[in-house]
Amino acid sequence: MQTNLVQQFANTSEGQEAEEILRACVHCGFCTATCPTYQELNDERDGPRGRIYLMKMFLEGGEVTEKTREHLDRCLTCRSCETTCPSGVQYGRLVDISRGLLEEELPRKPKEKWLRWALTRVLPHRRLFGLLLRAGQAFRPMLPEKLRTKVPPRRQASPWPASSHNRIVLGLAGCVQPSAAPNTNAATARVLDKLGITLVEAPQAGCCGAVNYHLSEHERGLEQMRRNIDAWWPAIEAGAEAIVMTASGCGAMVQDYGHLLRDDPVYANKARKVSELCTDLGAFMLKEDLEPLKASAQAGKVAFHCPCTLQHAMKQNGVVEQVLTRAGIDLAATKDKHLCCGSAGTYSITQPEMSQKLLSNKLEALTIDDPVRIVTANIGCQLHLESRSDVPVQHWIELLDR
Repeated sequence: MQTNLVQQFANTSEGQEAEEILRACVHCGFCTATCPTYQELNDERDGPRGRIYLMKMFLEGGEVTEKTREHLDRCLTCRSCETTCPSGVQYGRLVDISRGLLEEELPRKPKEKWLRWALTRVLPHRRLFGLLLRAGQAFRPMLPEKLRTKVPPRRQASPWPASSHNRIVLGLAGCVQPSAAPNTNAATARVLDKLGITLVEAPQAGCCGAVNYHLSEHERGLEQMRRNIDAWWPAIEAGAEAIVMTASGCGAMVQDYGHLLRDDPVYANKARKVSELCTDLGAFMLKEDLEPLKASAQAGKVAFHCPCTLQHAMKQNGVVEQVLTRAGIDLAATKDKHLCCGSAGTYSITQPEMSQKLLSNKLEALTIDDPVRIVTANIGCQLHLESRSDVPVQHWIELLDR
């Protein structure tokens, strides 16, 4: 694609990166076949190719309106288009860059601005989110149905193992998971303990930075990334062999630290090392001897939902399924595995109508084989699916924590 970016963007590192990505696009349109919003709306502007044209027009100095932003906001950033694209267009980076620049050029309406501000001030802060969640859980029966379904029931974590091993891996508690699904990392610690591996959480590590970064607060997101690097670095220097992610949304973000901080003179090398060490839990376990975890009996089929961040961003499609199969789990048949469930970070809040359509489609796709439960690999997907699922939903690692 031929480009001619205006000087205000062409002279910046983000503008130059965006231009390089734009030039890789050959207009083939293969991406539209796997774009969830295009499949629902059949509007070229709500598919990757159309959105690329809108971003190109903006970066070249063309007029942009609220309508332009509406089409960009409707993008889930699921990155299914990247998996489909034969030219390797890095669409996720392009849309992050363009949204961030557009935010500066075209101020939002007060209601939208307030909602996004609230999301970036509440979700990334573990304690504040936990307090608000507990309040919501206490008053859950009295809440309106639409709000009640978004409040997960209160859960308890299983005890962490008391033993320790020579093999050490780092984990990330994150921001939402500790209070919404506290057993996920506890179950991971117990399972890894059976394999002779100790999982350690760095207390000072918090939100991975995805919430702020994807809502165009790039600098705030980068500061959260730097804080996590500082929190992990002593354990990395001491020989931690991996940073094992139990939430693929966080994993996808942490694997980008090296790229996003590549120009930071203080953190560039450390960020690159952190990204190299970051791996999804499924990919890490696939290399291990899973015989100690093998189920003697499994009651009923289990449907696995592979999050977009796992299959399209981390490129780990099919990995968790291999781990579960090796551990003796009977996997149920599903369909449309490449399509998003509609959670997509904060998308279920900022774009509720489209999110609910995609959720209905995904629940139908996951239950065609009558599974006894649904498992997934990302906290956002887990909470979104269980908000309307008649089948229990949990993280897949809990199946192996017997």
